[in-house]
Amino acid sequence: MKYILFILALILAVNAKAQSDLQRTPKGASYRLFTHNTGDRIKLNDIVTFQFIQKTDKDSVLASTYTAGHPVQAQIVPSEKVGDLMEIFPLLTIKDSAMVVVPTDSIFKGNEDKRPAFFPKGSKLTYILKIEKVQSLTDFIADIKAAETKGSAKYITDHKLVLKATPSGLRYVITKPSLKRKPLKGDTVLVNYTGRTVDDKVFDSSIEADAKAAGLQQPGRTYEPLQVVVGTSSVIPGWDEGLLLLNEGSKATFIIPSSLAYGEQGQGEIRPFSTLVFDIELVKVKPTKHAATPKPPLKKIMVKKKTVAKKTAIN
Repeated sequence: MKYILFILALILAVNAKAQSDLQRTPKGASYRLFTHNTGDRIKLNDIVTFQFIQKTDKDSVLASTYTAGHPVQAQIVPSEKVGDLMEIFPLLTIKDSAMVVVPTDSIFKGNEDKRPAFFPKGSKLTYILKIEKVQSLTDFIADIKAAETKGSAKYITDHKLVLKATPSGLRYVITKPSLKRKPLKGDTVLVNYTGRTVDDKVFDSSIEADAKAAGLQQPGRTYEPLQVVVGTSSVIPGWDEGLLLLNEGSKATFIIPSSLAYGEQGQGEIRPFSTLVFDIELVKVKPTKHAATPKPPLKKIMVKKKTVAKKTAIN
């Protein structure tokens, strides 16, 4: 209902004014502010949470966060092109709404082969925006880190895990111990694994049964242990550290914070600041030649000689 009322209000506002009332940005986007809320304007580096509707000249909706069921977020950076909307956000504050009209000729300039049929030359792309939340980058990162901590704590509680922790923040439990050799830095190991997020979504696995059970689509994937040279930064830091804790033939669960995984960038389907869970089996250790550890020099032990007085024989 809120969505419908919001759209109706915007349509009435748009129809109430002529196109000549639109203002223009330096790069050529036209815009109209529907609201003028008080408060600080959005600044460079702020993180903005907003709703939007994207539509054609003929009012065909191409995308909508309302339909998707959640708003989107963007960090405000200097504008590079007319379609990035970065000229518009600094004009707004929280709860403001606006319409932005972008000429498609500027979007597809130099890329005419990518122009879809529903955007002929001279057409326009229209956005209707509503700002839901504005945060400084510092506050945003603090909130994200707090959410990460909460999510990993919930996973550990829900799965009743009793974990050990390293100084770096890696937490782990060895679920199948072994007395075989441990790898050293530079050794090659073969590892079977299944990785998931703390909401129990499997994102990767070297084990076919686990991948199929999770519905992973990995066409062409060969299901076999992954070969890793330990301690050479060929894998995420949490793996480099954790694998050195295991013995050949052992199994473990690693809880790896984002600082030891993919950090603030994320990776593919893995969102930024995501704690990851890995079920690991160290299948085999292939030792490499390691330089002999030099023995400490022997210390000379000084023995104090005792002086023994000779007795004089008495005749």
